[in-house]
Amino acid sequence: MRGRRGDRMAISIQEHMAINVCPGPIRPIRQISDYFPRRGPGPEGGCGGFGEAPARLAPLALAPPAALLGATTPEDGAEVDSYDSDDATALGTLEFDLLYDQASCTLHCSILRAKGLKPMDFNGLADPYVKLHLLPGACKANKLKTKTQRNTLNPVWNEDLTYSGITDDDISHKVLRISVCDEDKLSHNEFIGEIRVPLRRLKPSQKKHFNICLERQVPLASPSSMSAALRGISCYLKELEQVEHGPGLLEERGRILLSLSYSSPRRGLLVGIVRCAHLAAMDVNGYSDPYVKTYLRPDVDKKSKHKTGVKKKTLNPEFNEEFFYEMELSALATKTLEVTVWDYDIGKSNDFIGGVSLGPGARGEARKHWSDCLQQPDTALERWHTLTSELPPAAGALPSA
Repeated sequence: MRGRRGDRMAISIQEHMAINVCPGPIRPIRQISDYFPRRGPGPEGGCGGFGEAPARLAPLALAPPAALLGATTPEDGAEVDSYDSDDATALGTLEFDLLYDQASCTLHCSILRAKGLKPMDFNGLADPYVKLHLLPGACKANKLKTKTQRNTLNPVWNEDLTYSGITDDDISHKVLRISVCDEDKLSHNEFIGEIRVPLRRLKPSQKKHFNICLERQVPLASPSSMSAALRGISCYLKELEQVEHGPGLLEERGRILLSLSYSSPRRGLLVGIVRCAHLAAMDVNGYSDPYVKTYLRPDVDKKSKHKTGVKKKTLNPEFNEEFFYEMELSALATKTLEVTVWDYDIGKSNDFIGGVSLGPGARGEARKHWSDCLQQPDTALERWHTLTSELPPAAGALPSA
C-alpha cells in the first residue's frame, strides 16, 4: 500500500503475523522467528538478552556444556559438580569447594565467589554474605558465616570455614545448607537463595568443586522462628531415626575432643580437654556457658575430680587444659574415665549438657581410645567422642560442683 508516489506506508506487526504483504497473491509467512528472535545463551544473547534467529544459533549447539554454563576450571585434582537449574537463573550462582578430612574429623568449606546475584537494595546491588548450617542440628551450634561484600552482585569471598568434630556418621546422614543473604543494617537481613548438599556425596580427603545455581526458599520471618523451624526439623529426623534404629537411641548433645596419654616417667594418666563442638544450647539466649568435669572411677577417696574453666556464651568452646592422675598402668586398666560437660548458671544448679565414659566397659570409639592409650604408653592420642544425654549416676549428685 502506498499513499504518495515513492512513500511506503508502515505495516503493523499484526498484519505481518498473518500475511506477507506484497504485490500479488497472499502467501503465509515462512518464519515467524524472523520477527521474534529466540532467547539464547550465546555470548551475544546472554542470560536474559535476545540472540539471533535459529540459523545463527545453530553453531552454539556444538559448544561444550562447560562453555554454555560459564563454569570455571577448579584446582587440579578437585572433582567438579557444576550445573544450572535453568538457563537464566534470577537468583545467581555460587561457587565453592568442600573437603572432608577423615583423619582430623574436619569439614573444610571454601566459599569462593558468586555471580549474577539478585539485586536486593534500592541502588540495584546487594551486600551479600554466606551462612552455613549442618542439618539436622541446632542453628546457633553449627552456624558459620563469611564476611559481607558491599555493593556488588558478583562478590568474591575466598574464605575457608571449618567444621570440627565431623565423623563418618555425620557424612552419611547430614546435609550442609549454604545460604546467601543480603545484609541490611536498618532492618532484617534478606534471604537471596540457598543450596543444600548431602555430605554423603563427598569422598574422604578428596576436594569436590561446586558451581551451582541458587534455589528459591521461602525466608522465615525472624531468627527466632528460623531456630524453631530448624529445631522442628531436627526433632522430626530424630524421631525418624528412633523408629529406624529402635527406642534405645540416646540423644546426641555435641562432641568433645579428648587427648589421652599414659606417662611412664611420671607414672600417671594425662587427660587433655581440647575443645567441644556443636554443644546443645541450655540458655534462653541460644548459647551455653560450658565447662568440663572429669572423674576416674571407682573413686573411693573422692579425690579424682578435675574441672576446667567456664567459657562464656559459646557452643564451640576451646579449653586446651590438661589434668594428671597419678596411678600405675596395671591399676589404670580397671578404671573408667567419666567426662561430663555442664552449663554454668549463677544462683541455681548447673545444667547437664552431655557426657561420655571411657574404660573397659565402654563401647565403640570410647573403648578403643582407652585401650589404645594403655597399649601405647608415652603417646598422646586425640579422638573425638559423641556426648549423649545419659547422665552418669555419680555425676548426677553433683550438679552445682
